[in-house]
Amino acid sequence: MNPRGVNLRMKLPGTGGIGPVGAGLALIALSAYAVLALAGHALTPADFAAVGSLYLLVSIVGPGIFVAVEQQTTREVSGRLAAGLGWTPVLRSAATVSAGLAALTTLGVLALSPVLVPRVFGGSWVLLGAAVFAVWGAAAGYLLRGAHAGQRRYGWYAAGMGLEGVARAGACVGLVAAGVTDAGWYGLVFGFGLAVSAVLTLAGPRDGDLDTLPGPPHPAARMAGQVGLLAGASGLTLVVANLGPVVLTSRLGTDPGQAALAASFVSLFVLARIPVLLVAPVQAMLLPRLAAAAERADRAELRRQVRVSLLGVLAVGLPGVALAGLVGPWAAQLCFDAPVRLPASVAMLLGAGTVAMIAAQVLSPALVALGHNRSTTLAWAVGTVVFAVLLVLPGSPLAAAVAAQVVAPVIVTAMMVAALRRRLRVPRPIRNTVRVGAGT
Repeated sequence: MNPRGVNLRMKLPGTGGIGPVGAGLALIALSAYAVLALAGHALTPADFAAVGSLYLLVSIVGPGIFVAVEQQTTREVSGRLAAGLGWTPVLRSAATVSAGLAALTTLGVLALSPVLVPRVFGGSWVLLGAAVFAVWGAAAGYLLRGAHAGQRRYGWYAAGMGLEGVARAGACVGLVAAGVTDAGWYGLVFGFGLAVSAVLTLAGPRDGDLDTLPGPPHPAARMAGQVGLLAGASGLTLVVANLGPVVLTSRLGTDPGQAALAASFVSLFVLARIPVLLVAPVQAMLLPRLAAAAERADRAELRRQVRVSLLGVLAVGLPGVALAGLVGPWAAQLCFDAPVRLPASVAMLLGAGTVAMIAAQVLSPALVALGHNRSTTLAWAVGTVVFAVLLVLPGSPLAAAVAAQVVAPVIVTAMMVAALRRRLRVPRPIRNTVRVGAGT
């Protein structure tokens, strides 16, 4: 890699990765739903609710936390390339921070085991081990994706997702073919996919792809501070996105009728969250472009990117809400063998909450690019408090879960819009990505 090639790369519009990243995302999304669909038909409702809850928890403690490592690595690698500096010191710092986060997250999961195993995982300690396995797989996988996205190497970014999906789906098909009906094995496939993705993606790049530019050292402590803020925001994001069915499963208990209701809600909820998965490539390609615009203090480009992204969310999301009401409950029974058909109104409300989640995830990279990680964290902190209060309201656990999933994301999105408008109105320069010798 040479400075001239770096400069050319940073001038490219950055849309060439949409195809590969979209294909990789399709594989990873389809694999998750394939695993849940196969588990829904192979397991009892109680066991399926446990595996579905594990999937949602893995999305909180895995991608929900380690996407912060990916985003900050993307931002800092992209900023260094824009300044003609080497990015290897950033990768070393990010690896240290990611390993530390994995260790802390593992301790947290183990500390919660007295509640998780009997109340959420149906007594299966294997599912607890599967959660820890997925944490460490995510720590490695998301670190590498951040490095690839920062260099705009979207082929390798897509390969990481595709490998995860193929490994996960292949393992699950093998379990079904072998007639396995133990919930623990189905839970392990989520971490297996992440681990395979990380190992093969790390082994992929050759010497010609490695960073050879000179660059100042990058303090891991500074990276940890920035990632900590983002991890708080992304962790809270996934709490709001995924914790509702987990709490509902815990509140309903293991009575056969209540377990059937919990399994049906998990099925419908997972279907309603499909569009959230589709925003991942948008974030991966939007953040480097926003970071470059912030480096140039180009407010007009920042506004344009955000405006176009939000209009796209509305154009796709609003029809999606109507579609959720029309086919959601039926699709949950067809795909996951849901024992109870829930009302169309529940599906539409979950769809509306999904649209608000996507809008917030589009706004988050803009605030990250501007160096306002605190605004993102604050918005999700407030949203999480509202979410927690609504989720444990007395009365119907189902109504409480649905209300929490709609109201909290709307509040988060509104707070992010207000923070972004304030930041873009400030007359002083917004240049903030790379400081030589100090990192960001």
